[in-house]
Amino acid sequence: MADGKEHKYRMVFGWEDDNGIGEMLIQQIINGEKTATCAPKEEYSEQELQETYEPVGENVTVFDKNGNARCTVRLLEVFETTFGNPDLRLVRGEGNGDNVSKFQEDHRIAWKDIGVDLRDDTVLIVELFELVDG
Repeated sequence: MADGKEHKYRMVFGWEDDNGIGEMLIQQIINGEKTATCAPKEEYSEQELQETYEPVGENVTVFDKNGNARCTVRLLEVFETTFGNPDLRLVRGEGNGDNVSKFQEDHRIAWKDIGVDLRDDTVLIVELFELVDG
């Protein structure tokens, strides 16, 4: 991280035994290919939801699974969409262009690995961001 600052807000990409997915996602952010992330709303507590919406407009430090600060993004928007009919801003921001089927396939596989079964009516919390410092 070039600016050397840790901001009040943070995002973490990766988890134990993620087979390199977290590192791949961070590299996509740094390369400007990934400008969105999402998770099922049911995975959030009320407090976590509030903390997700709070930093809109603020800089957020991106950490890897080992707690290393890797880059800074500015959180542009947080909103809800469904897995079965995802907002195209999410699909594009995840690097899938307008290919909704590819987005759904990739996320079904990734989330199934951690025990989450995505359905068409699953509500996703979407975070749109832009790289500030990589």
